[in-house]
Amino acid sequence: MARFLVTGGIPLKGTITANGSKNSALPIITAAALAAEGESVLENVPRYTDILDLCEILRQLGARVEWDGSCTLRVAAPKLTAWEAPYHLARKLRGSTYVVGLLLARRGQAEVAVPGGCDIGARPVDFHLRGFRSLGAETRVEHGSILAQASRLEGTVIFVDRASVGTTVNLMITASLASGTTVLENAAREPEIVDLANFLNGMGGHVRGAGTNVIRIEGVEVLHGTRHEVIPDRIEAGTYLIAGVATGGRVRVENAIPEHLRTVLAKLEEAGAQVAEGTDWVEAWANGRLQAVDIQTQPYPGFPTDLQSPFVSLLSVAEGVSVVEETIFDNRFGFANELIRMGADIKVERNTALVRGGERLTGAPIEARDIRGGAALMVAGLSAEGETEIGGMRHIDRGYHAMEEKLTALGARVRRGE
Repeated sequence: MARFLVTGGIPLKGTITANGSKNSALPIITAAALAAEGESVLENVPRYTDILDLCEILRQLGARVEWDGSCTLRVAAPKLTAWEAPYHLARKLRGSTYVVGLLLARRGQAEVAVPGGCDIGARPVDFHLRGFRSLGAETRVEHGSILAQASRLEGTVIFVDRASVGTTVNLMITASLASGTTVLENAAREPEIVDLANFLNGMGGHVRGAGTNVIRIEGVEVLHGTRHEVIPDRIEAGTYLIAGVATGGRVRVENAIPEHLRTVLAKLEEAGAQVAEGTDWVEAWANGRLQAVDIQTQPYPGFPTDLQSPFVSLLSVAEGVSVVEETIFDNRFGFANELIRMGADIKVERNTALVRGGERLTGAPIEARDIRGGAALMVAGLSAEGETEIGGMRHIDRGYHAMEEKLTALGARVRRGE
């Protein structure tokens, strides 16, 4: 099995550039196939494995999806010739649920495998299915797939349970070609939602209120291609900033929007780190040993659940006791047992982790089981004494492109092995 080999104890220093946001690119690439006219040119698209799988799904449905250079994607879908997504691809990634909304809007029919993705707790498709039904679709789950059909989609008022990002995205995509106006109450407010809304409006859609908890989508008959630049990946940027501070180094991330990282930067400062920022860059560094802080994950603009795992690795070498409460997913502390192998003192009780910081971690063979947990293990390995072997690197590759190259540019000793 492929793995990362990490030699720890080296402070990370230098500058790297963040990729485009995976969590923005997945819905935007899907939404690009809503356009029956013209071609969309998407810039700043990252080449994560989840992105590549989604591109292949769209090709199998009849869309033309081509890379133009390293991070520009061209998407045209004058006709979608199929309504069944390839099972072996759709089951691999969570973002495949967006294909259901796409196909309902374009074809009135969809069959898409119940998605997989990371094992971080219950992420039921029920919220999506209820939304589709509210718009007039008939839906069911059968033989491992979501089946949906609608002769006509009608706008309505929909309450989004738990301010779900995925449900908000899916209903924005579907409602864009529905008749009338759809109002999403308790909608997610994440920057990726705003990015999708800007893209849809560039295609000729009418989306208002993105970034607030009420979004209005006025359906149109036809959407057309447009040019759009995907926002920077705030989770990737935050991961490298956390890694730099955890190793006692100083890291600057360019192609980053500081406002999208406000709560994370505040917690880094509370832990004793120093932070500087500009219009499109952020820098963080440590002066002495870090201090314990308490964290509670919340929907945006609160502390992001996707950065909770790497931050726990940082807290494992901070002075004092930290309490970390996970309110979004019910199984996000699976990585903690691997940190314990490295000498971390972590006690997990349901959705809360008690982290007692120690002087040091030591390298050990460990295994990543999800994207962000994998990032946490990388942060731990970088700050530990000795060599750490991290298995399950395919999970890390789903959310971080060429991570070893960026870390090497910061002075780390990281390589891929078998």
